[in-house]
Amino acid sequence: MKTLDPRLLRTTRGARRALAADVALGLLATVALLAQATLFAYAVSQAFAGRALASVAAALGLLAALAVARGLLACAFESTGRRAAAGIMSQLRLALVERRLADSPTAADGAESGEVATAAVQGVDALETYFARYLPQLVLAVLVPLAVLAWTVAVDPTSALIMALTLPLIPLFMWLIGRYTQGRTRARWRALARLSNHFLDVMRGLATLRAFNRGEVQAERIAAVSEEYRRTTMQTLRVAFVSGAVLDLAATLATALVAVTLGLRLVDGAVTLRAALTVLLLTPELYVPLRALALQFHASADGLAAAERILDLIDAPLTATAGGASPPATWQSVGLDGVCLANPGRPGRVLDGVALGIRRGEVVALVGRSGSGKTTLAALLLGLRRPDAGRVTVDGIDLAGLDVAAWRRQVSWVPQHPTLFHGSVAHNIALGIDGATGPRIERAARLAGADEFVRELPRGYDTTIGEGGRSLSAGQTRRIALARALVRDAPLLILDEPTADLDAESAAVVAAAIGEARQGRAVLVIEHLPALARLADRVVRLADGKATVERGAATA
Repeated sequence: MKTLDPRLLRTTRGARRALAADVALGLLATVALLAQATLFAYAVSQAFAGRALASVAAALGLLAALAVARGLLACAFESTGRRAAAGIMSQLRLALVERRLADSPTAADGAESGEVATAAVQGVDALETYFARYLPQLVLAVLVPLAVLAWTVAVDPTSALIMALTLPLIPLFMWLIGRYTQGRTRARWRALARLSNHFLDVMRGLATLRAFNRGEVQAERIAAVSEEYRRTTMQTLRVAFVSGAVLDLAATLATALVAVTLGLRLVDGAVTLRAALTVLLLTPELYVPLRALALQFHASADGLAAAERILDLIDAPLTATAGGASPPATWQSVGLDGVCLANPGRPGRVLDGVALGIRRGEVVALVGRSGSGKTTLAALLLGLRRPDAGRVTVDGIDLAGLDVAAWRRQVSWVPQHPTLFHGSVAHNIALGIDGATGPRIERAARLAGADEFVRELPRGYDTTIGEGGRSLSAGQTRRIALARALVRDAPLLILDEPTADLDAESAAVVAAAIGEARQGRAVLVIEHLPALARLADRVVRLADGKATVERGAATA
Protein backbone atom coordinates (compact mmCIF):
# COMPACT_ATOMS: atom_id res chain seq x y z
CA MET A 1 0.00 0.00 0.00
CA LYS A 2 1.71 3.17 -1.23
CA THR A 3 0.94 6.52 0.37
CA LEU A 4 1.15 8.18 -3.05
CA ASP A 5 0.29 5.51 -5.60
CA PRO A 6 1.30 6.71 -9.09
CA ARG A 7 -1.46 4.57 -10.59
CA LEU A 8 -4.05 6.54 -8.62
CA LEU A 9 -2.74 9.84 -9.96
CA ARG A 10 -2.44 8.38 -13.46
CA THR A 11 -5.94 6.92 -13.49
CA THR A 12 -7.62 10.06 -12.15
CA ARG A 13 -6.69 13.25 -13.96
CA GLY A 14 -8.42 15.31 -11.30
CA ALA A 15 -5.86 14.06 -8.77
CA ARG A 16 -3.03 15.80 -10.61
CA ARG A 17 -4.96 19.06 -10.86
CA ALA A 18 -5.84 18.86 -7.17
CA LEU A 19 -2.22 18.22 -6.26
CA ALA A 20 -1.05 21.21 -8.32
CA ALA A 21 -3.64 23.46 -6.67
CA ASP A 22 -2.67 22.17 -3.23
CA VAL A 23 0.99 22.93 -3.92
CA ALA A 24 0.14 26.52 -4.86
CA LEU A 25 -2.10 27.02 -1.83
CA GLY A 26 0.48 25.32 0.40
CA LEU A 27 3.19 27.71 -0.74
CA LEU A 28 1.00 30.71 0.05
CA ALA A 29 0.08 29.28 3.46
CA THR A 30 3.76 28.64 4.26
CA VAL A 31 4.75 32.18 3.35
CA ALA A 32 1.91 33.49 5.52
CA LEU A 33 3.10 31.33 8.44
CA LEU A 34 6.67 32.63 8.26
CA ALA A 35 5.54 36.22 7.95
CA GLN A 36 3.12 35.84 10.88
CA ALA A 37 5.78 34.43 13.22
CA THR A 38 8.28 37.15 12.22
CA LEU A 39 5.79 39.99 12.70
CA PHE A 40 4.62 38.67 16.06
CA ALA A 41 8.20 38.40 17.34
CA TYR A 42 8.90 41.92 16.07
CA ALA A 43 5.83 43.36 17.85
CA VAL A 44 6.64 41.66 21.16
CA SER A 45 10.32 42.70 21.04
CA GLN A 46 9.30 46.29 20.35
CA ALA A 47 6.93 46.23 23.32
CA PHE A 48 9.69 44.92 25.60
CA ALA A 49 11.94 47.72 24.32
CA GLY A 50 9.39 50.28 25.49
CA ARG A 51 8.23 51.43 22.06
CA ALA A 52 4.82 53.11 21.72
CA LEU A 53 1.85 51.14 20.43
CA ALA A 54 1.61 53.39 17.41
CA SER A 55 5.03 52.23 16.23
CA VAL A 56 3.82 48.64 15.86
CA ALA A 57 0.24 49.37 14.78
CA ALA A 58 1.01 48.59 11.15
CA ALA A 59 2.66 45.31 12.14
CA LEU A 60 -0.31 44.31 14.30
CA GLY A 61 -2.74 45.12 11.48
CA LEU A 62 -0.74 43.06 9.04
CA LEU A 63 -0.57 40.27 11.63
CA ALA A 64 -4.37 40.19 11.89
CA ALA A 65 -4.68 40.15 8.10
CA LEU A 66 -2.25 37.23 7.90
CA ALA A 67 -4.28 35.30 10.50
CA VAL A 68 -7.42 35.74 8.37
CA ALA A 69 -5.50 34.82 5.22
CA ARG A 70 -4.17 31.61 6.78
CA GLY A 71 -7.70 30.61 7.76
CA LEU A 72 -8.99 31.22 4.25
CA LEU A 73 -6.07 29.36 2.70
CA ALA A 74 -6.65 26.38 5.00
CA CYS A 75 -10.33 26.33 4.00
CA ALA A 76 -9.46 26.53 0.30
CA PHE A 77 -6.79 23.88 0.81
CA GLU A 78 -9.29 21.29 2.03
CA SER A 79 -12.22 22.32 -0.18
CA THR A 80 -10.02 21.94 -3.27
CA GLY A 81 -9.33 18.37 -2.24
CA ARG A 82 -13.00 17.68 -1.53
CA ARG A 83 -14.16 19.00 -4.89
CA ALA A 84 -11.51 16.98 -6.67
CA ALA A 85 -12.37 13.89 -4.59
CA ALA A 86 -15.98 13.86 -5.84
CA GLY A 87 -14.85 13.71 -9.48
CA ILE A 88 -12.05 11.25 -8.77
CA MET A 89 -14.39 8.87 -6.95
CA SER A 90 -16.75 8.90 -9.95
CA GLN A 91 -13.86 8.26 -12.33
CA LEU A 92 -12.64 5.29 -10.30
CA ARG A 93 -16.11 3.73 -10.07
CA LEU A 94 -16.71 4.24 -13.80
CA ALA A 95 -13.32 2.75 -14.69
CA LEU A 96 -13.99 -0.27 -12.47
CA VAL A 97 -17.47 -0.88 -13.90
CA GLU A 98 -16.28 -0.50 -17.50
CA ARG A 99 -13.35 -2.85 -16.87
CA ARG A 100 -15.54 -5.51 -15.23
CA LEU A 101 -18.22 -5.33 -17.93
CA ALA A 102 -15.65 -5.37 -20.71
CA ASP A 103 -13.76 -8.43 -19.55
CA SER A 104 -14.52 -10.17 -16.24
CA PRO A 105 -18.12 -9.68 -15.10
CA THR A 106 -18.29 -13.38 -14.22
CA ALA A 107 -15.70 -13.05 -11.42
CA ALA A 108 -13.44 -15.55 -13.15
CA ASP A 109 -10.45 -13.63 -11.78
CA GLY A 110 -11.39 -14.50 -8.21
CA ALA A 111 -12.88 -11.12 -7.30
CA GLU A 112 -16.34 -11.84 -5.95
CA SER A 113 -19.19 -9.40 -6.44
CA GLY A 114 -19.44 -8.60 -2.72
CA GLU A 115 -15.79 -7.55 -2.59
CA VAL A 116 -16.06 -5.48 -5.77
CA ALA A 117 -19.22 -3.74 -4.54
CA THR A 118 -17.62 -2.97 -1.16
CA ALA A 119 -14.51 -1.55 -2.83
CA ALA A 120 -16.52 0.53 -5.30
CA VAL A 121 -18.88 1.98 -2.68
CA GLN A 122 -17.42 2.05 0.81
CA GLY A 123 -13.79 1.85 -0.29
CA VAL A 124 -14.03 4.67 -2.83
CA ASP A 125 -15.94 6.81 -0.33
CA ALA A 126 -12.99 6.44 2.06
CA LEU A 127 -10.76 8.01 -0.61
CA GLU A 128 -12.42 11.36 0.08
CA THR A 129 -10.33 11.62 3.24
CA TYR A 130 -7.22 10.80 1.22
CA PHE A 131 -7.76 13.55 -1.35
CA ALA A 132 -9.37 16.13 0.90
CA ARG A 133 -7.01 15.81 3.88
CA TYR A 134 -4.13 13.39 3.50
CA LEU A 135 -2.88 14.55 0.08
CA PRO A 136 -3.00 18.27 1.03
CA GLN A 137 -1.30 17.45 4.33
CA LEU A 138 1.41 15.57 2.44
CA VAL A 139 2.15 18.77 0.52
CA LEU A 140 2.35 20.77 3.74
CA ALA A 141 4.55 18.13 5.39
CA VAL A 142 7.13 18.74 2.64
CA LEU A 143 6.85 22.50 2.20
CA VAL A 144 6.52 23.73 5.77
CA PRO A 145 9.57 22.00 7.36
CA LEU A 146 11.82 23.06 4.49
CA ALA A 147 10.62 26.66 4.67
CA VAL A 148 10.86 26.79 8.47
CA LEU A 149 14.39 25.38 8.47
CA ALA A 150 15.51 27.78 5.73
CA TRP A 151 14.07 30.79 7.60
CA THR A 152 15.53 29.61 10.92
CA VAL A 153 19.00 29.31 9.36
CA ALA A 154 18.78 33.00 8.45
CA VAL A 155 17.57 33.94 11.96
CA ASP A 156 19.56 31.58 14.22
CA PRO A 157 21.79 28.88 12.67
CA THR A 158 22.36 27.11 16.01
CA SER A 159 18.65 26.49 16.56
CA ALA A 160 18.31 25.44 12.92
CA LEU A 161 20.99 22.78 13.48
CA ILE A 162 19.15 21.38 16.53
CA MET A 163 15.86 21.34 14.63
CA ALA A 164 17.49 19.60 11.64
CA LEU A 165 18.90 16.89 13.93
CA THR A 166 15.61 16.20 15.74
CA LEU A 167 13.31 16.45 12.71
CA PRO A 168 14.16 12.98 11.25
CA LEU A 169 12.85 11.33 14.42
CA ILE A 170 9.26 12.06 13.39
CA PRO A 171 9.48 10.47 9.89
CA LEU A 172 11.40 7.52 11.38
CA PHE A 173 8.63 6.78 13.87
CA MET A 174 6.04 7.35 11.13
CA TRP A 175 7.78 4.81 8.88
CA LEU A 176 8.02 2.18 11.61
CA ILE A 177 4.39 2.62 12.66
CA GLY A 178 3.22 2.89 9.05
CA ARG A 179 4.68 -0.48 8.09
CA TYR A 180 2.75 -2.14 10.91
CA THR A 181 -0.39 -0.15 10.09
CA GLN A 182 -0.36 -1.31 6.47
CA GLY A 183 -0.54 -4.94 7.56
CA ARG A 184 -3.37 -4.25 9.99
CA THR A 185 -5.29 -2.23 7.37
CA ARG A 186 -4.98 -4.96 4.76
CA ALA A 187 -6.20 -7.52 7.32
CA ARG A 188 -9.15 -5.27 8.15
CA TRP A 189 -10.01 -4.85 4.46
CA ARG A 190 -9.86 -8.62 3.87
CA ALA A 191 -12.15 -9.17 6.85
CA LEU A 192 -14.61 -6.62 5.45
CA ALA A 193 -14.48 -8.28 2.01
CA ARG A 194 -15.20 -11.70 3.56
CA LEU A 195 -18.08 -10.24 5.54
CA SER A 196 -19.54 -8.59 2.43
CA ASN A 197 -19.18 -11.70 0.27
CA HIS A 198 -20.68 -14.00 2.91
CA PHE A 199 -23.58 -11.67 3.66
CA LEU A 200 -24.35 -11.33 -0.05
CA ASP A 201 -24.30 -15.13 -0.49
CA VAL A 202 -26.66 -15.54 2.48
CA MET A 203 -29.08 -12.95 1.11
CA ARG A 204 -29.11 -14.65 -2.29
CA GLY A 205 -29.86 -18.02 -0.74
CA LEU A 206 -32.20 -16.77 1.99
CA ALA A 207 -35.23 -18.58 0.61
CA THR A 208 -33.33 -21.88 0.47
CA LEU A 209 -31.92 -21.40 3.97
CA ARG A 210 -35.40 -20.79 5.36
CA ALA A 211 -36.81 -23.78 3.48
CA PHE A 212 -34.20 -26.07 5.08
CA ASN A 213 -34.27 -24.30 8.47
CA ARG A 214 -30.57 -23.39 8.30
CA GLY A 215 -30.95 -19.71 9.17
CA GLU A 216 -29.52 -19.99 12.69
CA VAL A 217 -26.34 -21.65 11.44
CA GLN A 218 -25.72 -18.84 8.96
CA ALA A 219 -26.51 -16.25 11.63
CA GLU A 220 -23.76 -17.75 13.76
CA ARG A 221 -21.39 -17.68 10.80
CA ILE A 222 -22.16 -14.02 10.09
CA ALA A 223 -21.59 -13.25 13.76
CA ALA A 224 -18.18 -14.96 13.60
CA VAL A 225 -17.14 -13.04 10.47
CA SER A 226 -18.41 -9.79 12.01
CA GLU A 227 -16.37 -10.48 15.15
CA GLU A 228 -13.27 -10.95 13.01
CA TYR A 229 -13.94 -7.57 11.36
CA ARG A 230 -14.47 -5.92 14.77
CA ARG A 231 -11.23 -7.39 16.08
CA THR A 232 -9.15 -6.18 13.12
CA THR A 233 -10.78 -2.74 13.33
CA MET A 234 -9.90 -2.40 17.01
CA GLN A 235 -6.32 -3.46 16.28
CA THR A 236 -6.06 -0.72 13.66
CA LEU A 237 -7.50 1.87 16.06
CA ARG A 238 -5.08 0.85 18.82
CA VAL A 239 -2.16 1.38 16.46
CA ALA A 240 -3.52 4.81 15.52
CA PHE A 241 -3.86 5.89 19.16
CA VAL A 242 -0.42 4.60 20.16
CA SER A 243 1.23 6.21 17.13
CA GLY A 244 -0.34 9.57 18.00
CA ALA A 245 1.07 9.41 21.52
CA VAL A 246 4.55 8.42 20.30
CA LEU A 247 4.70 11.21 17.71
CA ASP A 248 3.41 13.80 20.18
CA LEU A 249 6.06 12.78 22.71
CA ALA A 250 8.85 13.02 20.12
CA ALA A 251 7.67 16.44 18.92
CA THR A 252 7.30 17.74 22.49
CA LEU A 253 10.80 16.64 23.49
CA ALA A 254 12.31 18.18 20.36
CA THR A 255 10.49 21.47 20.94
CA ALA A 256 11.58 21.50 24.59
CA LEU A 257 15.20 20.96 23.58
CA VAL A 258 15.10 23.97 21.26
CA ALA A 259 13.30 26.10 23.87
CA VAL A 260 15.77 25.28 26.66
CA THR A 261 18.73 25.99 24.41
CA LEU A 262 17.21 29.30 23.33
CA GLY A 263 16.53 30.30 26.96
CA LEU A 264 20.12 29.68 28.05
CA ARG A 265 21.54 31.53 25.06
CA LEU A 266 19.12 34.41 25.56
CA VAL A 267 20.34 34.84 29.17
CA ASP A 268 23.96 34.82 27.97
CA GLY A 269 23.14 37.42 25.31
CA ALA A 270 24.09 35.09 22.44
CA VAL A 271 20.74 35.64 20.73
CA THR A 272 18.33 38.58 20.59
CA LEU A 273 14.79 38.47 21.97
CA ARG A 274 13.32 38.98 18.51
CA ALA A 275 15.29 36.10 17.01
CA ALA A 276 14.55 33.82 19.97
CA LEU A 277 10.81 34.51 19.76
CA THR A 278 10.78 33.96 16.01
CA VAL A 279 12.48 30.56 16.36
CA LEU A 280 10.34 29.59 19.35
CA LEU A 281 7.16 30.33 17.40
CA LEU A 282 8.36 28.42 14.34
CA THR A 283 9.66 25.32 16.18
CA PRO A 284 6.22 23.73 16.86
CA GLU A 285 5.21 24.49 13.26
CA LEU A 286 8.16 22.37 12.11
CA TYR A 287 6.66 19.21 13.62
CA VAL A 288 2.91 19.94 13.39
CA PRO A 289 2.56 19.07 9.65
CA LEU A 290 4.31 15.72 10.14
CA ARG A 291 2.19 14.82 13.17
CA ALA A 292 -0.96 15.80 11.29
CA LEU A 293 0.20 13.74 8.30
CA ALA A 294 0.50 10.66 10.51
CA LEU A 295 -3.04 11.16 11.81
CA GLN A 296 -4.45 11.63 8.31
CA PHE A 297 -2.58 8.53 7.12
CA HIS A 298 -4.54 6.40 9.60
CA ALA A 299 -7.80 8.12 8.58
CA SER A 300 -7.16 7.47 4.87
CA ALA A 301 -5.66 3.98 5.20
CA ASP A 302 -8.98 2.27 4.39
CA GLY A 303 -9.34 4.27 1.20
CA LEU A 304 -5.77 3.48 0.16
CA ALA A 305 -6.27 -0.24 0.76
CA ALA A 306 -9.48 -0.20 -1.27
CA ALA A 307 -7.88 1.87 -4.02
CA GLU A 308 -5.01 -0.60 -4.24
CA ARG A 309 -7.48 -3.45 -4.83
CA ILE A 310 -9.55 -1.42 -7.30
CA LEU A 311 -6.46 -0.43 -9.29
CA ASP A 312 -5.30 -4.06 -9.33
CA LEU A 313 -8.65 -5.03 -10.85
CA ILE A 314 -8.57 -2.16 -13.36
CA ASP A 315 -4.96 -2.83 -14.41
CA ALA A 316 -5.33 -6.61 -14.69
CA PRO A 317 -4.48 -7.89 -18.19
CA LEU A 318 -7.48 -8.12 -20.49
CA THR A 319 -8.51 -11.62 -21.45
CA ALA A 320 -10.97 -10.49 -24.13
CA THR A 321 -9.70 -9.32 -27.51
CA ALA A 322 -10.42 -5.75 -28.51
CA GLY A 323 -9.75 -4.30 -31.93
CA GLY A 324 -9.44 -7.68 -33.69
CA ALA A 325 -11.16 -8.71 -36.87
CA SER A 326 -14.93 -8.38 -37.02
CA PRO A 327 -16.86 -11.66 -37.01
CA PRO A 328 -18.54 -12.54 -40.32
CA ALA A 329 -22.01 -10.98 -40.43
CA THR A 330 -23.48 -14.00 -42.22
CA TRP A 331 -21.89 -16.72 -40.12
CA GLN A 332 -23.76 -20.02 -40.10
CA SER A 333 -22.45 -21.87 -37.06
CA VAL A 334 -20.87 -21.22 -33.67
CA GLY A 335 -19.45 -23.80 -31.32
CA LEU A 336 -16.84 -25.21 -28.99
CA ASP A 337 -13.94 -27.31 -30.19
CA GLY A 338 -12.27 -29.45 -27.50
CA VAL A 339 -12.78 -26.79 -24.83
CA CYS A 340 -11.30 -27.28 -21.36
CA LEU A 341 -11.90 -24.82 -18.52
CA ALA A 342 -11.41 -24.73 -14.75
CA ASN A 343 -13.02 -22.31 -12.31
CA PRO A 344 -10.98 -20.57 -9.56
CA GLY A 345 -11.29 -22.29 -6.19
CA ARG A 346 -12.87 -25.43 -7.66
CA PRO A 347 -10.97 -28.71 -8.09
CA GLY A 348 -10.81 -30.31 -11.51
CA ARG A 349 -12.23 -28.99 -14.76
CA VAL A 350 -15.73 -27.67 -15.24
CA LEU A 351 -15.48 -28.39 -18.95
CA ASP A 352 -13.17 -31.16 -20.18
CA GLY A 353 -12.79 -31.51 -23.95
CA VAL A 354 -16.30 -30.28 -24.78
CA ALA A 355 -17.28 -30.14 -28.46
CA LEU A 356 -20.58 -28.53 -29.38
CA GLY A 357 -21.86 -26.79 -32.50
CA ILE A 358 -25.03 -24.74 -33.09
CA ARG A 359 -26.26 -23.75 -36.54
CA ARG A 360 -28.62 -20.95 -37.49
CA GLY A 361 -32.24 -22.04 -37.41
CA GLU A 362 -31.37 -24.71 -34.84
CA VAL A 363 -32.35 -24.99 -31.18
CA VAL A 364 -29.98 -26.86 -28.88
CA ALA A 365 -31.06 -27.68 -25.34
CA LEU A 366 -28.22 -27.92 -22.83
CA VAL A 367 -29.24 -29.86 -19.73
CA GLY A 368 -27.49 -31.06 -16.59
CA ARG A 369 -27.51 -30.73 -12.86
CA SER A 370 -26.62 -27.49 -11.05
CA GLY A 371 -22.91 -26.78 -11.19
CA SER A 372 -22.28 -28.94 -14.23
CA GLY A 373 -20.94 -26.00 -16.25
CA LYS A 374 -23.94 -24.91 -18.33
CA THR A 375 -23.68 -21.21 -17.44
CA THR A 376 -19.90 -21.37 -17.83
CA LEU A 377 -20.36 -22.69 -21.36
CA ALA A 378 -22.68 -19.76 -22.10
CA ALA A 379 -20.04 -17.36 -20.77
CA LEU A 380 -17.56 -18.81 -23.26
CA LEU A 381 -19.95 -18.22 -26.16
CA LEU A 382 -20.54 -14.66 -24.94
CA GLY A 383 -16.82 -13.97 -24.84
CA LEU A 384 -16.91 -13.41 -21.07
CA ARG A 385 -14.48 -16.29 -20.47
CA ARG A 386 -11.63 -17.77 -22.46
CA PRO A 387 -10.95 -21.51 -22.49
CA ASP A 388 -7.83 -22.93 -20.88
CA ALA A 389 -7.54 -25.24 -23.88
CA GLY A 390 -9.47 -25.67 -27.11
CA ARG A 391 -11.29 -23.01 -29.11
CA VAL A 392 -14.60 -21.18 -29.35
CA THR A 393 -15.24 -20.78 -33.08
CA VAL A 394 -17.46 -18.76 -35.39
CA ASP A 395 -17.61 -20.45 -38.78
CA GLY A 396 -14.33 -22.13 -37.85
CA ILE A 397 -12.63 -18.83 -36.87
CA ASP A 398 -11.23 -18.69 -33.34
CA LEU A 399 -13.22 -16.20 -31.26
CA ALA A 400 -9.98 -15.23 -29.44
CA GLY A 401 -8.84 -13.47 -32.64
CA LEU A 402 -12.09 -11.53 -33.17
CA ASP A 403 -13.22 -8.20 -31.79
CA VAL A 404 -15.18 -9.26 -28.72
CA ALA A 405 -17.30 -6.09 -28.67
CA ALA A 406 -18.37 -6.67 -32.29
CA TRP A 407 -19.14 -10.31 -31.48
CA ARG A 408 -21.29 -9.43 -28.46
CA ARG A 409 -23.40 -7.17 -30.66
CA GLN A 410 -24.40 -10.36 -32.50
CA VAL A 411 -25.48 -12.13 -29.31
CA SER A 412 -28.66 -11.81 -27.24
CA TRP A 413 -28.59 -13.27 -23.74
CA VAL A 414 -31.30 -13.83 -21.17
CA PRO A 415 -29.55 -14.66 -17.87
CA GLN A 416 -30.86 -17.01 -15.25
CA HIS A 417 -31.97 -14.05 -13.13
CA PRO A 418 -32.89 -11.24 -15.55
CA THR A 419 -32.85 -7.70 -14.19
CA LEU A 420 -35.45 -5.04 -14.93
CA PHE A 421 -34.82 -1.41 -14.05
CA HIS A 422 -37.00 1.41 -12.82
CA GLY A 423 -38.60 2.85 -15.93
CA SER A 424 -41.25 2.14 -18.51
CA VAL A 425 -41.84 -1.29 -20.02
CA ALA A 426 -40.78 0.05 -23.41
CA HIS A 427 -37.54 1.41 -21.93
CA ASN A 428 -36.73 -1.96 -20.35
CA ILE A 429 -37.37 -3.83 -23.60
CA ALA A 430 -35.31 -1.40 -25.70
CA LEU A 431 -32.46 -1.22 -23.17
CA GLY A 432 -29.15 -0.86 -24.99
CA ILE A 433 -30.74 -0.38 -28.43
CA ASP A 434 -30.43 3.19 -29.70
CA GLY A 435 -33.39 4.39 -31.69
CA ALA A 436 -35.64 1.38 -31.12
CA THR A 437 -39.09 2.36 -32.40
CA GLY A 438 -42.48 1.49 -30.93
CA PRO A 439 -43.38 -1.05 -33.67
CA ARG A 440 -40.02 -2.80 -33.22
CA ILE A 441 -40.55 -3.01 -29.44
CA GLU A 442 -44.11 -4.27 -29.83
CA ARG A 443 -43.04 -6.88 -32.39
CA ALA A 444 -40.40 -8.24 -29.96
CA ALA A 445 -42.99 -8.26 -27.16
CA ARG A 446 -45.48 -10.20 -29.31
CA LEU A 447 -42.77 -12.68 -30.22
CA ALA A 448 -41.94 -13.16 -26.54
CA GLY A 449 -45.59 -13.54 -25.55
CA ALA A 450 -45.53 -10.30 -23.53
CA ASP A 451 -47.68 -8.01 -25.71
CA GLU A 452 -51.02 -9.16 -24.31
CA PHE A 453 -50.32 -8.57 -20.61
CA VAL A 454 -48.37 -5.35 -21.32
CA ARG A 455 -51.40 -3.81 -23.05
CA GLU A 456 -53.49 -4.65 -19.98
CA LEU A 457 -51.20 -2.53 -17.76
CA PRO A 458 -52.52 0.95 -16.78
CA ARG A 459 -50.47 2.80 -19.42
CA GLY A 460 -49.47 -0.09 -21.65
CA TYR A 461 -45.86 0.11 -22.81
CA ASP A 462 -45.47 3.45 -20.99
CA THR A 463 -46.30 1.89 -17.60
CA THR A 464 -43.51 2.45 -15.09
CA ILE A 465 -42.27 -0.66 -13.31
CA GLY A 466 -40.16 -0.79 -10.18
CA GLU A 467 -36.54 -1.80 -9.76
CA GLY A 468 -36.14 -5.55 -10.23
CA GLY A 469 -39.52 -5.83 -11.94
CA ARG A 470 -41.65 -4.93 -8.92
CA SER A 471 -45.38 -5.08 -9.71
CA LEU A 472 -44.74 -7.85 -12.27
CA SER A 473 -44.88 -11.61 -11.78
CA ALA A 474 -41.88 -13.86 -12.35
CA GLY A 475 -43.35 -15.04 -15.66
CA GLN A 476 -43.99 -11.50 -16.86
CA THR A 477 -40.47 -10.46 -15.89
CA ARG A 478 -38.97 -13.33 -17.90
CA ARG A 479 -41.10 -12.56 -20.93
CA ILE A 480 -40.03 -8.88 -20.90
CA ALA A 481 -36.41 -10.05 -20.59
CA LEU A 482 -36.96 -12.35 -23.55
CA ALA A 483 -38.45 -9.46 -25.53
CA ARG A 484 -35.36 -7.40 -24.66
CA ALA A 485 -33.20 -10.16 -26.16
CA LEU A 486 -35.38 -10.49 -29.28
CA VAL A 487 -35.53 -6.77 -30.02
CA ARG A 488 -31.81 -6.89 -30.76
CA ASP A 489 -32.48 -9.27 -33.65
CA ALA A 490 -29.12 -10.93 -32.94
CA PRO A 491 -28.22 -14.15 -34.80
CA LEU A 492 -27.23 -16.00 -31.59
CA LEU A 493 -29.76 -16.28 -28.77
CA ILE A 494 -28.70 -17.76 -25.41
CA LEU A 495 -31.40 -18.44 -22.83
CA ASP A 496 -30.31 -19.50 -19.35
CA GLU A 497 -33.17 -21.46 -17.75
CA PRO A 498 -35.92 -19.32 -19.32
CA THR A 499 -38.76 -21.33 -17.71
CA ALA A 500 -37.34 -21.53 -14.17
CA ASP A 501 -39.89 -20.67 -11.46
CA LEU A 502 -42.69 -20.37 -14.02
CA ASP A 503 -46.07 -22.03 -13.91
CA ALA A 504 -47.12 -24.35 -16.72
CA GLU A 505 -49.04 -21.65 -18.61
CA SER A 506 -46.17 -19.11 -18.52
CA ALA A 507 -43.65 -21.82 -19.46
CA ALA A 508 -45.79 -22.76 -22.45
CA VAL A 509 -45.87 -19.11 -23.60
CA VAL A 510 -42.09 -18.81 -23.31
CA ALA A 511 -41.63 -22.13 -25.14
CA ALA A 512 -43.83 -20.93 -27.99
CA ALA A 513 -41.82 -17.68 -28.16
CA ILE A 514 -38.58 -19.64 -28.45
CA GLY A 515 -40.07 -21.73 -31.25
CA GLU A 516 -40.93 -18.58 -33.23
CA ALA A 517 -37.58 -16.90 -32.47
CA ARG A 518 -35.52 -19.71 -34.00
CA GLN A 519 -36.00 -18.48 -37.56
CA GLY A 520 -32.60 -17.24 -38.76
CA ARG A 521 -31.06 -17.63 -35.30
CA ALA A 522 -28.89 -20.14 -33.52
CA VAL A 523 -30.60 -20.75 -30.18
CA LEU A 524 -29.01 -22.30 -27.09
CA VAL A 525 -31.46 -23.09 -24.29
CA ILE A 526 -29.93 -23.95 -20.91
CA GLU A 527 -32.25 -26.01 -18.75
CA HIS A 528 -31.78 -27.53 -15.31
CA LEU A 529 -34.51 -29.98 -16.29
CA PRO A 530 -35.23 -30.92 -19.94
CA ALA A 531 -38.59 -29.08 -19.96
CA LEU A 532 -37.96 -27.57 -23.39
CA ALA A 533 -36.57 -30.73 -24.95
CA ARG A 534 -39.58 -31.03 -27.28
CA LEU A 535 -38.55 -27.78 -28.99
CA ALA A 536 -34.90 -28.70 -29.40
CA ASP A 537 -33.33 -30.23 -32.47
CA ARG A 538 -30.72 -31.69 -30.15
CA VAL A 539 -30.47 -32.27 -26.41
CA VAL A 540 -26.94 -32.19 -24.99
CA ARG A 541 -26.25 -33.23 -21.42
CA LEU A 542 -23.30 -31.89 -19.44
CA ALA A 543 -21.94 -34.13 -16.70
CA ASP A 544 -18.47 -34.39 -15.16
CA GLY A 545 -17.15 -31.88 -17.67
CA LYS A 546 -18.24 -33.94 -20.67
CA ALA A 547 -20.94 -33.16 -23.25
CA THR A 548 -23.10 -36.07 -24.43
CA VAL A 549 -25.78 -35.84 -27.14
CA GLU A 550 -28.95 -37.42 -25.77
CA ARG A 551 -31.17 -36.79 -28.78
CA GLY A 552 -30.56 -35.51 -32.28
CA ALA A 553 -27.54 -35.70 -34.56
CA ALA A 554 -24.24 -34.40 -33.23
CA THR A 555 -22.91 -31.25 -34.88
CA ALA A 556 -19.25 -30.28 -34.52
